[in-house]
Amino acid sequence: MALGGNGGMSFDGVLSEDRVLFLACDDKKSALQELIDKLALSPAIEDKAALTEGIFHRESLMSTGIGLGVGVPHVRLESVKKPVMAVGICHKALSDYESIDNQPVSIIFMIAAGENQHAEHLSILSALSRLCKDEGFRSELLAQTTSKSVYQLITGGKD
Repeated sequence: MALGGNGGMSFDGVLSEDRVLFLACDDKKSALQELIDKLALSPAIEDKAALTEGIFHRESLMSTGIGLGVGVPHVRLESVKKPVMAVGICHKALSDYESIDNQPVSIIFMIAAGENQHAEHLSILSALSRLCKDEGFRSELLAQTTSKSVYQLITGGKD
């Protein structure tokens, strides 16, 4: 299953293989920081401090644990040139994520978009939400062992 068939949403321009991480941390804060550190390396991110502040501020308002073992921390900032995403796979689920269904989180999609990219931001969130409702996709994602295979699963096999 690939995102390409999910309402036409393609993630190959938003995600890169080097932004797919297997996280070994035990807590939400560490997981978010690892993903922020990786996402901030993207040329689309002009201000890592703003990204860090934005992600943690958003989490302080309400957890981005959407249920079913998935977290989708996201932010829109003036210092982001175009939508970008990082993915974290946690083989040891994070029990402190505070998801809406009170279940631990194993899959994290971190999204950053520009302040004026509301439609693109919502499109990404919507496509991820639809995709993550599919138990087969979540299981297949967690079964992957390489960044490349996770990337290909999410982008529909594109390199």
